[in-house]
Amino acid sequence: SKKRLEKYGLNELEKPHKRSLLLRFLDQFKDAMIIILIIAAIVSILVEPGDWIDSLIIVIVVIMNAVLGVLLESHAEKSLESLQELSAPTCKVIRDGVKQEIASKELVVGDVIVLETGDMIPSDARLIEAYNLKIDESALTGESVPVDKTIEPIEKEAVIGDQTNMVFASTVVTYGRGKAIVTSTGMDNEVGKIAGMLVASEKELTPLQVKLNEIGKVIGILCIVICLIVFILESISGVSLLESFKTAVALAVAAVPEGLAATVTIVLAVSVTKMVKSHAIIRKLPAVETLGSTSIVCSDKTGTLTQNKMTVLKTYLSHQSVKDIEEADQNTMNMLDAFTLCSEASIDEGKVMGDPTEVALVEASKKFEHEKSSLMEEYPRVGELAFDSERKMMSVILKTKEGYLSITKGGPDVLLARCQNVDVDEAMKANDEMAKDALRVLGAAYKKYDSLPDTITSEEIENNMTFIGFVGMIDPARPEAKKAISIAKKAGVRTIMITGDHKTTATAIAKNLGILDEGQEVISGDELSHMSQGELEKNVEKYSVYARVAPEHKVNIVKAWKSKNKIVAMTGDGVNDAPALKNADIGCAMGITGTDVAKNAATMILTDDNFATIIEAIEQGRGIFDNIQKDVQFLLSSNVGEVIAILLASVIAVINPSWGFGVPLMPIHLLWINLITDALPAFALGLEPVEEGIMERKPRSKDEGFFANGLMIKIIWQGLMVGLLTLLSYSIGQYFSTHEYAMTMAF
Repeated sequence: SKKRLEKYGLNELEKPHKRSLLLRFLDQFKDAMIIILIIAAIVSILVEPGDWIDSLIIVIVVIMNAVLGVLLESHAEKSLESLQELSAPTCKVIRDGVKQEIASKELVVGDVIVLETGDMIPSDARLIEAYNLKIDESALTGESVPVDKTIEPIEKEAVIGDQTNMVFASTVVTYGRGKAIVTSTGMDNEVGKIAGMLVASEKELTPLQVKLNEIGKVIGILCIVICLIVFILESISGVSLLESFKTAVALAVAAVPEGLAATVTIVLAVSVTKMVKSHAIIRKLPAVETLGSTSIVCSDKTGTLTQNKMTVLKTYLSHQSVKDIEEADQNTMNMLDAFTLCSEASIDEGKVMGDPTEVALVEASKKFEHEKSSLMEEYPRVGELAFDSERKMMSVILKTKEGYLSITKGGPDVLLARCQNVDVDEAMKANDEMAKDALRVLGAAYKKYDSLPDTITSEEIENNMTFIGFVGMIDPARPEAKKAISIAKKAGVRTIMITGDHKTTATAIAKNLGILDEGQEVISGDELSHMSQGELEKNVEKYSVYARVAPEHKVNIVKAWKSKNKIVAMTGDGVNDAPALKNADIGCAMGITGTDVAKNAATMILTDDNFATIIEAIEQGRGIFDNIQKDVQFLLSSNVGEVIAILLASVIAVINPSWGFGVPLMPIHLLWINLITDALPAFALGLEPVEEGIMERKPRSKDEGFFANGLMIKIIWQGLMVGLLTLLSYSIGQYFSTHEYAMTMAF
């Protein structure tokens, strides 16, 4: 296996190529503001090599900024990598005749893997043993129904969904057991082929990056224009070229908010670290701001809006009414025990194994302290007829004190058709009553024997049975999801539910959660397939629920909402959700059930797979954006003040040279103000807790400029006040004493 590991490499997906440390360091210098500073420093040294201290300080400041940027980005990436290490999967193999558990990434071609219910399949493999083996391949094919697997050869070339003798990486065993020989690993697996397509695509800049770049460019242009004006003014007034240039450099330093990039990066990084505590890992720093403007959240139902844990809620016994499980009497408990005995699921020391529906049945008995293990001791199993999709039933034969007993569970209509002396209409009425509440209904029946039947066949066992009753179960909504949806609604954020359930179930759950409002509609995947993208874009605002949807449809839903100029968040966990996660403004991958491919395509990872976490993250995002706006206002008003003070002093020096006005602040003073006396309070502002009532505002629109709602006016009038007061101090110092004294007062 060591040789093969060297030959084929580790059984893991290729990680997107990491940029080298040097390149990431150089990336930090792409900012227009930083480039202006570097030019100012270089020219300053060239013009006056003796006066190099100011230039050196500028260079040190720029380098510190870049180092800080790289450190903060690396910190965010490391927290993600540690999460991936946490979820590093293991698998069971037979090596040298011994069954052992190894890390999935150490798997090699030719290994024999052992598959049991609940296992994630670690690599593509050819089956050599299969007992009632069912595999959930939805992560790969989007098909929600588990696939029956056999060891029979396949005649022709078949698509993944029809390769019944193969198992594929990233899919899950939902039933039965088997063994298989690994045929490929890593990027050669079917999952790897899809992942390969994704690694190549580039991410676009987030709104905050775009806006900060714009600010940089605007300041840059203004800066050059003002520097030229001052340089010309001073030259005209007879000041030496060297002195004029010094003034221009001072202005350049004054105009550029050196602390801004660092402040914003630190605010984002600290906020991201805080968000990890509330179960959201943000993979790209500036995405935090995008979160704040999110107006549409498209969420999977299972596990995100619901608990992904089927639970029995209602029961019905023949000739009685439908009751809540809490009202169970002895007869109802006997029925629950019958369901438990006729299931493959087990709950052993809190470890749950088996199909979610069957686990719900075993847990219903456990609620009344009837353990499956002790029931099995009392009624040992001597025969069984496994469930198959044609019969839609499963039966077990048990030994009792009186003889033998068979118990059958299955779909209501199929089961009732094989029972005797039963009022079918009355029973189906109870079934409809439960179905109306989006409950999944299962029926149970029994048959007694004096001696063990000679042939254990469906004809013999599953006919002329005595009907016991029904249970109704559901995957219940997460209580916090309901609350989060109503908070989101107030905040102008609309929740869209995407599910593999049928329309009726989807509608009932969506109403219960508060997703489906008056005048909004439910659409099925089938209807969606017959609709052009143009039609969907035209009508997308009508649909709040998408039922029986294939993951491929998710990309179209994202695109349709984006065409309405909305910022869209989309959840996903499967491999085939990755394109939709990549397309959404905020892709939210599941940390628990999510595949590695989905996590790599996402912007955010929910470590608790919980919808409420998204809404909490939106609230944090809004708070962070508010804080960054406060920072920009605070820092830029100071820069405007500095520019006004220096510009007006130059103008006065030209108009009336006899007053002896010079440059009120030197570059070194300005750097101190910008980096120390401004940056530290800016950090404090940037880390303020989220303001109350922030989730009662509507989301910012995609087109809204950073300086909307009067921010620019505030910056200018505050800057004017700062600049004029500084100039006043300088004038007083100049009037009563020397230029140095006046500079000290201005500083």
